[in-house]
Amino acid sequence: MVSPRRITRKRKSEVKEVDNMKNILEGPRDAKSYAENYLKYISGLLKHIDIQQVVLFIEELEKARGNQNTVFFIGNGGSAATAAHMVNDFGIGLQAGDNRKPYRVLALTDNTAKITAISNDYGYGEIFVRQLEIHYRTGDKLVAISASGNSPNVIAAAEWVKKRRGAVIGFVGFDGGKLKDLCDIVIHIRTPRGEYGPVEDMHMILSHLVYTWLRYKENRRGKS
Repeated sequence: MVSPRRITRKRKSEVKEVDNMKNILEGPRDAKSYAENYLKYISGLLKHIDIQQVVLFIEELEKARGNQNTVFFIGNGGSAATAAHMVNDFGIGLQAGDNRKPYRVLALTDNTAKITAISNDYGYGEIFVRQLEIHYRTGDKLVAISASGNSPNVIAAAEWVKKRRGAVIGFVGFDGGKLKDLCDIVIHIRTPRGEYGPVEDMHMILSHLVYTWLRYKENRRGKS
């Protein structure tokens, strides 16, 4: 049994870890000031992005395209929506034409029947690994998205791919969690634990950054 003293200490720690958003919310009590402060905070996070990791992610996508490998995307909740959005952009938005190779991308978050069947029969922690067992081929890559970096089903999938010497690209937040140490490339949004909104915002900004660059290169190649 956990003592009341320990519970109190834990709660104080949790409050301390979300001070950034707490300060924004407890500032001037009007929507305009809140919006200004929130966007100022997001702008500050952008300045601390490791651009080289973003470049490496772009290179991995292009390498996968050149070799016709599949890039799998996974995540839970908001990160599942980000995974689906990335696949929509990289798959449909960069759809090949004029006999050009496509980006082979697949979100393992998007088949409700499959996810619920696996969850029902094997447990929610198996939803990504069971799909990888069917679709993964040597040379394929995994993009694992998790704000905490500690989602058990995401960790399980990353470990499964690493055992097969596959590349894992992580989009993480907070302190990076367990996922950070499993990844070959890590796009890390460093925030206090619990700031899901800003982390997920940043992941989507970077997704659009990568997509826009790849589309520009594709269009430029088509005109040359």
